[in-house]
Amino acid sequence: MALEQEKMMKKMCHVDGFIAALDQSGGSTPKALKLYGINDDEYEVGEESMFDQVHKMRTRIMTSPKFNGDRILGTILFEDTMNREIEGAPTAEYLWKKKEIVPFLKVDKGLEPEKDGVQLMKPISKLNEMCDAAVDNGVFGTKMRSVINFADLSGIKQIVEQQFDFGKKIMAKGLIPILEPEVNIKSPEKAECEAMLRAELMENLKLLRNDQKLMFKLTLPDVDDLYETLVTHPNVVRVVALSGGYTRAEADDLLARQHGVVASFSRALTEGLRDDLTPEEFDTMLDTSIGEIFDASKASPVTKELHTHKA
Repeated sequence: MALEQEKMMKKMCHVDGFIAALDQSGGSTPKALKLYGINDDEYEVGEESMFDQVHKMRTRIMTSPKFNGDRILGTILFEDTMNREIEGAPTAEYLWKKKEIVPFLKVDKGLEPEKDGVQLMKPISKLNEMCDAAVDNGVFGTKMRSVINFADLSGIKQIVEQQFDFGKKIMAKGLIPILEPEVNIKSPEKAECEAMLRAELMENLKLLRNDQKLMFKLTLPDVDDLYETLVTHPNVVRVVALSGGYTRAEADDLLARQHGVVASFSRALTEGLRDDLTPEEFDTMLDTSIGEIFDASKASPVTKELHTHKA
């Protein structure tokens, strides 16, 4: 393992903090921009002008003095963001060398229509090329999302199998994949979905070699500490939680009850941030958000011994 990758691994395993998800892609970007105060008449959806606006927003967040490695472990980037620069440096390099924040890359290309109660990922036709570019940019790992809507065992098995299949290809490139089989928080069978998902994740972990390491990004569960066996598993670097549509207060409350799980929030992180805030107002609001999420992430820590074999 290269020296910088080893330093990133130690940070991910041992340091308190959370992962900031700044990886909204083409489909979710207009909503994120609207919440930020940028109207859709200021850019063309899906065109360069839209990505310019979202990069400007992300740059403001990442260059804030409040956004640093003291409380933030890592940041998940959209491919376009990775390929751009911040203050004259490639984004991933800026995050690690300037902020000491571990960079991740979103690699999925969206969701298939629902079938068997789930939405699988669309094919990732250029996965090898994306992984090679991530390695060249000094990225630590990847993230890919699929969605579970109903407690259909056949569908959940397909979701987990697909996540692990892609994950193994990513691990072979020397990257740490974050597998994100999200359970829809509005599912009428949420608890049943989560129980089935945990069982399938544990079964697939049994098939990994000792040197194959990954992470999970999971919906905050109805049952506290449901994912404790994943948190302590030797192949799992970290388990992180998505906010999934909960408000920041709701997500923080649920997160604080999950031992060893830390946040990987997107909407909950940027809640209340707007383009028209003064620099002082912006930094104050971001500082509050980061502080609340950080406190929730370390409210129920896993004992450090559980991570010592992973560094």
